[in-house]
Amino acid sequence: MPAPNLRAIFDEDPEGYHRTRPGYPDELFDDLAQLTELGRGCRVAEVGPGTGQATAALVGHGADVVAVEIGPGLASVLQRRLGAGTVEVVVSAFEDWVLPEQPFDLVTAFTAWHWLERSVRAPKVADALRPGGALATVSTVHVRDGSEEFFARAQECYQRWDPTTRPGLVLPSVDEVPPAVDEVDDSDLFQPAVRRRYEQELAYTAEAYVELLTTYSGHRALEPPQRTGLLSCLADLINEDFDGSITKRYLYELRVARRSER
Repeated sequence: MPAPNLRAIFDEDPEGYHRTRPGYPDELFDDLAQLTELGRGCRVAEVGPGTGQATAALVGHGADVVAVEIGPGLASVLQRRLGAGTVEVVVSAFEDWVLPEQPFDLVTAFTAWHWLERSVRAPKVADALRPGGALATVSTVHVRDGSEEFFARAQECYQRWDPTTRPGLVLPSVDEVPPAVDEVDDSDLFQPAVRRRYEQELAYTAEAYVELLTTYSGHRALEPPQRTGLLSCLADLINEDFDGSITKRYLYELRVARRSER
């Protein structure tokens, strides 16, 4: 199971998380609606919604969403953002959540599936779904393109301030990223999965990029002097050598696996 302290670390700055974490491409949700019953009246359990980076789009497609979020601060921002009555927010670890009697049509996890206990997640999702209901997971990978020179030179900052940094890090191209395969793909609880991929390039000022990094678990886990030194090094690099802004390219993989009829 992922370290509990890292799972909880996102809740240290829920407002910063909300300001900086990007949403997902519109076409991903359009495909999700085509591949599942996402739409008006669809009953959805969203696991690890954060402050609603995907929740608003699910609601926008007409879904009735139950959002299960381990962080009370993140959950509070999510509830405030979408309004009382729009989404049912449950503050709980997914592993501890008591499933309601009424099953779901769809369970989603946007950049959150890897935080769940591997021995629990697939069978519990299967229990949460009606027969033929679907699990949709989205994984996110930082890929080549964008400001490639910046990310190559940024490794000098990481190696100076974070001793755990492996030397020679090279970002993968989209074609070099393998499918996100795990126990769901081998389980008789689910039918063979369907996958779709999407790319998105976002621009950041030095200030915005540094604030984004402060929401990443690995950066927040650094000791304060290391974290401050690292972020200052990166901000100086952007401002001095890249005219104050960079771009970062994201690859998203949507996987949809229907629960087996049983």
